[in-house]
Amino acid sequence: MRLCRFDEGRLGLVDGAEVRDVTAALDVLPSYRYPFPPYDVLIAHLPQVAARARSLAGAAPALPLTGVRLLSPVANAGKIIAAPVNYREHLDEVKSDAQIHANNPAHTLTIQKAGVFLKASSSLVGPGQGVVIRKPERRTDHEVELAAVIGRTASHVPAAQALEYVAGYTVGLDISIRGSEDRSLRKSADTYTVLGPWLVTADEIPNPGTLDLQITVNGELRQKSNTRYMILGVPELIEMASSFYTLHPGDVILTGTPEGVSPIEPGDRIVATVERIGTMEVGVRAAVTVSGSDPVRGEHGKRNRDCCVDDGTVPRAA
Repeated sequence: MRLCRFDEGRLGLVDGAEVRDVTAALDVLPSYRYPFPPYDVLIAHLPQVAARARSLAGAAPALPLTGVRLLSPVANAGKIIAAPVNYREHLDEVKSDAQIHANNPAHTLTIQKAGVFLKASSSLVGPGQGVVIRKPERRTDHEVELAAVIGRTASHVPAAQALEYVAGYTVGLDISIRGSEDRSLRKSADTYTVLGPWLVTADEIPNPGTLDLQITVNGELRQKSNTRYMILGVPELIEMASSFYTLHPGDVILTGTPEGVSPIEPGDRIVATVERIGTMEVGVRAAVTVSGSDPVRGEHGKRNRDCCVDDGTVPRAA
């Protein structure tokens, strides 16, 4: 099943090139009073929501995907956990490029020594909201990644059981300002975590360790690899992260990026694909400085509608 969030927080069931508006399925969610739970309520009750969405789909309004603004499929990620240098060739790339490692030895450690790091949840957006360049005077890079979404509370989970705790997968962009500072600072700017175009439930991807992924910028192929080349796979990343802190439903694990990271700038069009999930198109723009405007939605709150491709495959490079 492919579930998306679109427009003003509507819930959709993706059906080919259309989305069925099944927002009424959210009625199965329990109501809470303050203090609210420290997790994403929809992801915590995904089986119930999915069952209700299926029952509603036949009579639900069908909208073209190209006509909706896609949001992050996870609304309330408590933690965004990221894996640095988790592809061997990307580690080699970082070590050989001073603009990437910025003369900080910590940036060239293996993931086993560096561990995972956290990104601010306020950095989270969907493809329809786009990337806003926060520091235009500094190099800002794209990084395409497989993102795993935790489905139930997990603590000290062994790798052999880790996939049982995954609700689903989505395409991730880990946008990165280059510099000597800690990764958590440089990668946590608003809009610097893009998830989309939807959530594919875990039953459709039994093995996340064999997926092609790639990214193009303005039609130019920049990154292309396969998750089999990750140093630590999804199970091992969950094992590592859950040994340090409890994972909750809706927590996101960005699994690392392959070689080929390079700069982006306002006006660029990013197309990111992960096999069996789909493709999302993301616009890049400059920060808006006009008083009263919203830099995430665009100048004066104008929506930024980006398209997506629902073929679940990696398109061939030209």
